[in-house]
Amino acid sequence: MTGPLAGIRIIDLTSNFMGPYASLLLADMGADVCKVEAPEGDTTRAVGPSRHKGMSAIFLHLNRNKRSMVLDLKNPSGIAALKRMLRSADVLLYTLRPQAMARLGLSHEQVCELNPRIVYCGGFGFGQRGPYAARPAYDNLIQAAVGVPMVQARKTDGPPTYVGTAIADRIVGMAMSNAVLGALVSRAQTGRGQAVSVPMFETFAHFTMGDHMYGHTFVPSLGDWGYERMTNPQRRPFATADGHLSVEVYTDRHWQRLFHAVGRPEMAQDVRYVDVHARARHMGDLYAFLTAIFSTRTSAEWVSLLAEADIPVTAMNTPETLIDDPHMRAVGFFAEEEHPSEGRIRSIGIPQEWSETPAALRYPAPRLGEHTAEILHEYGFGTDEVSAVLRAGGARVATDSASAD
Repeated sequence: MTGPLAGIRIIDLTSNFMGPYASLLLADMGADVCKVEAPEGDTTRAVGPSRHKGMSAIFLHLNRNKRSMVLDLKNPSGIAALKRMLRSADVLLYTLRPQAMARLGLSHEQVCELNPRIVYCGGFGFGQRGPYAARPAYDNLIQAAVGVPMVQARKTDGPPTYVGTAIADRIVGMAMSNAVLGALVSRAQTGRGQAVSVPMFETFAHFTMGDHMYGHTFVPSLGDWGYERMTNPQRRPFATADGHLSVEVYTDRHWQRLFHAVGRPEMAQDVRYVDVHARARHMGDLYAFLTAIFSTRTSAEWVSLLAEADIPVTAMNTPETLIDDPHMRAVGFFAEEEHPSEGRIRSIGIPQEWSETPAALRYPAPRLGEHTAEILHEYGFGTDEVSAVLRAGGARVATDSASAD
């Protein structure tokens, strides 16, 4: 029993990226997450490199600290088992469209009849009061719908492109976990559960438009969309003599220190660069100056020089070099561990720390159906009842082939 959510029981009907990321965050905080999978398993079990079928790199990182059970929700005994479990769960997470949940007999009204204290949290494509309500959605679709590829195009002065990570899925997953926490606090105060909807379109628009509504914030508009500093094509890491560098020269004092550090103190007095308004009119010149000056030394030399001047700076990592970053090594963020079926793997740490209720890596990512019988017992099923559900095909347990090539 570790973490601030120890004792909270979550039934997780999600799959792919968004929902499993939400339940991962809750599981890392100590919640008991029962990952309910269809007989074929979560789609991400096959995404990325793997040593054994169904245990891919993506799945391993999205599903640690959870336990897996297989229920066939198209089988009467499977859906009956799930409904029985819901009577004593604290949270139900789902990413099916609400129409599909209703067809399964799992609408909020139906689940609330089983357990009025449950937090019923759904993450799906679009809010249910608009014309897109029944549409499916994936990360790329939501990026496009919110306009992120056009922001990228303005920044790169090229064609529209997607961000190179599942940013919408993971941001909306964070929002789902946050919504669950809020609903649990409310339940602690009122004793009542509630339904919480987290639509991808609206949630990701909330995330993006705070920066890029910009001039359209005002009616009538005061200029174009897009935070100009963020969309400037020159806003990118600077090439050094041996790599790349990220430097955030932001305040007046930062610029003054930088001009002195690079041996150009006279620029600190130049009327074109004395304050943020003047610099905004001449950022093209400043980016050209920085591009030229940073190419003259190595990344390590610049980090040392600029850090001494208290200017925000870091050498640029790749995902590979980040693993060996000195800070990450010091805090033990990427740890090696022995997975019961997958052998030696590298895990991603829990970023937050709690002084009174520390979180921990409790379970490795599970094999498909590894904990089916164990979880059913914990939710009140007797041995004969578990056997009956298994015989009827409503539930399945892991087999030796579940981790075989």
